[in-house]
Amino acid sequence: MRFSLILLLFVFVVKSHGQQLVLPGDNPDPSVVKIGNEYWAAGTTSDWFPAFRLYRSADLVNWKSAGHVFTEMPAWADHYMWAPEITYDNGKVYLYYTAHKKGGSLCIAAAVADKPEGPYRDLGPLICQEDGSIDAFPVRDENGKLYMIWKEDGNSAGKPTPIWAAEMKEDRTGLVGEKTELFRGEAPWEQGLVEGVSVMKHNDYFYAFYAGAKCCGKACNYGTGIARSKNLLGPWEKYLGNPVLINDQEWKCPGHGTPVEEKGRFYFLYHGYSTNSGAYAGRQGLLNEFEFTADGWIRFLNGNTQTRLPDAKTFADDFTGDRLADQWHWSIFQDVHYTVSGNTLKLDALPSVCGAYIGQPVLASDYTAAVAVQKSTTAQAGLALIGDDRNLLYTGVQHNEIYLIQVKGGKETLIAREKIRKSPSAITIKATVTNNTAVRFAYSGDGKKFRALGDTSADISQLPPWDRAVRVGLISKGASGQTAFFKSFILKNQ
Repeated sequence: MRFSLILLLFVFVVKSHGQQLVLPGDNPDPSVVKIGNEYWAAGTTSDWFPAFRLYRSADLVNWKSAGHVFTEMPAWADHYMWAPEITYDNGKVYLYYTAHKKGGSLCIAAAVADKPEGPYRDLGPLICQEDGSIDAFPVRDENGKLYMIWKEDGNSAGKPTPIWAAEMKEDRTGLVGEKTELFRGEAPWEQGLVEGVSVMKHNDYFYAFYAGAKCCGKACNYGTGIARSKNLLGPWEKYLGNPVLINDQEWKCPGHGTPVEEKGRFYFLYHGYSTNSGAYAGRQGLLNEFEFTADGWIRFLNGNTQTRLPDAKTFADDFTGDRLADQWHWSIFQDVHYTVSGNTLKLDALPSVCGAYIGQPVLASDYTAAVAVQKSTTAQAGLALIGDDRNLLYTGVQHNEIYLIQVKGGKETLIAREKIRKSPSAITIKATVTNNTAVRFAYSGDGKKFRALGDTSADISQLPPWDRAVRVGLISKGASGQTAFFKSFILKNQ
């Protein structure tokens, strides 16, 4: 597939020791493992689909997109595809993940592949506690026995959130014996909540990297703590200097990641919100070097922080291949159908209030996006700023009219409507977003001279769900059999 996708390769000239941005955009809960001479990473996709986007890298800094783990939903799950942990053991690649069980609670499951790019075969749920089970991490104890560590999601029901460990079958199809509590959220900064545990063994100790407090959204106050134990099942002691990663001028709410070694040096890949784009751009992938201290603890180096985005911040897709690029995602709740051929994306309409949509993550607080809607379109089709299925703002073209429509809490409101004076072969719709929240739409028959739609900017401050980020993308809304035809989408982050 040929498309201009500059963000597939994140290029940095200088490798720093600080909170370095390496996975720009919405990449929560990143996990990383070394397989052969490459590093592989995956992150949460929540209610976006396909699930669990994969990345590959030779140096932990420059990453290339490498597909997804699931392009079809596991038969037992319906949504909340969270916290993938990609691992390698005895020649097999295992991915542990959290999902919501149909008619049940959050469960931890596993999938297996012969190579990191897949295909992955789902092994089904391993554990489903009443209040939910999330954030799995596999580790072998001091005797080589395979264990799974996870969090009981008690905070979802106003209860404590213990971190558990239990022996796991070597085929990853179930747990063995009784579970053992390792620790829970008792320190004041943790606010009763600990999660996202990853473990590494170094010299005499197992070290647990964990997150505490609130993970997500505008009110997040996440931080990262360290605990250690000479035996996997404890007793565990927490570092008195916790939290070891907290807010700074560039990043806030740092946590939920995986430690990894590269050429004798140690790094932690985790997420944080930019203090500039915040919840609107989502939790972005950061890298920080750490070292082991003489007294047997961990110190993050926090050197010169490189947080600028790469010079190339443009995503352009002219739909020249036969499939969508990895950056495109859609709602896990929608049965989205599309085809890509002849330099055109055909997106079948859906009659729901949100229609059928596909979206791209944004990288900055200010950005512009544009798309050409072909005259052959029969659906109401256009450009959208998307939070979720019940919250979006879009401009759509249909029958020589153009509409600006807000969907808030599942209710649709018409903001502006205009007749298109001529009938060109395509209508180009452009959105300009400033300060994350204010958007103006404009349209053009020739792609050069634009006419504003509406008198004032529209507000999208309510769009980000608590665990996800805003997407900008394409929408096709209408009855069965109606379709939208798009060309030349471009997103410029400023």
